[in-house]
Amino acid sequence: MEETHNTATAATPTISGDLMSSHFQFSDHNSLPEPDVQILTSSGLRIPAHTGTLASVSPVLENIIDRPHKHHSSEKIIPILGVPCDAVSLFIQFLYSSRCSEEELEKYGIHLLALSHVYLVPQLKHICSKAVGQRLTVENVVDVLQLARLCDSPDLYVKCMKMLYDNFKAVEKTEGWKFMQENDPFLELEILKFIDEAESRKKRTRRQREEQRLFMELSEAMECLEHICTEGCTTVGPCDLGPSNKRRGPCNKFSTCEGLQLLIKHFALCKNRVNGKCSRCKRMGQLLRLHSSICDQTDSCRVPLCRQLKLKMQRERKGDETLWNLLVKKVASARVMSSLSLPKRKREEPRETIHDHGIRNFRK
Repeated sequence: MEETHNTATAATPTISGDLMSSHFQFSDHNSLPEPDVQILTSSGLRIPAHTGTLASVSPVLENIIDRPHKHHSSEKIIPILGVPCDAVSLFIQFLYSSRCSEEELEKYGIHLLALSHVYLVPQLKHICSKAVGQRLTVENVVDVLQLARLCDSPDLYVKCMKMLYDNFKAVEKTEGWKFMQENDPFLELEILKFIDEAESRKKRTRRQREEQRLFMELSEAMECLEHICTEGCTTVGPCDLGPSNKRRGPCNKFSTCEGLQLLIKHFALCKNRVNGKCSRCKRMGQLLRLHSSICDQTDSCRVPLCRQLKLKMQRERKGDETLWNLLVKKVASARVMSSLSLPKRKREEPRETIHDHGIRNFRK
């Protein structure tokens, strides 16, 4: 009798029969009691398990176990149907061991994801969502998207949507897409809406980058204008200084500074500046006005017309004042961001200033 009892105890680690014996081995099997519940699969296979283990991991299984039975029988059976029996055995194995191999996830990841959602096993659901997402293809992405919606897996849902967006033309040719069009038009509308919103975001981001680039260029032009009017550069500088090219070579923003120097020389000599027919002079005038709007040291500023333009703008109230103020704020913000991107030593380095009462004209 004692020998029979020992044999039965030794057989406890194997959950069920020869077919499943390779899947359910536990290192602490001697501490497990006799199975007190049977898991019934679609193929009719019964997998013995323990109610305490199932209830501790899955609240759904706990409710099923605690539910009163209609037929008074000592044998408890929980049917888990609709998925392959091997997937059910792997699901029960995970409830005991919290482990699942990559090979098993590759073969039964979709089924395990559905089971983990139905029986509320979040740890397995997270593992399966990640594994299924790593194995997305053009052929299965529509099916996985439908599963992600049903299983409330937002990470997997977004990953599927992004793949649809990136490979939409190829996905349109698959059987999964055609089946979805015929049977789930609301999902098709949801996908098309996501793609349209993604395109809008892409265009908006591209436009914002272009605007930011423009503001940074204007900010750099303001710095170069102050640099030319205060310190001088290679060919243009304040009238009270000697030729600056004898003092220093090109500055670190010479590509912008050179174009601005050419524009200043043109502005000083152009005969059409007064009647407003010269587009280059208009551009120079806008730069001077922009500088005047940003400048907070009008009394000591050496940029030509800075004080006059600021007083003129204070007297006049134009219809485009709101747009102009917005431009000023954007350029000022870009200027601050540009200065913050410099090393601390460069930001704190005092700039050479020349104490004078402004300049009346440019040295050519």
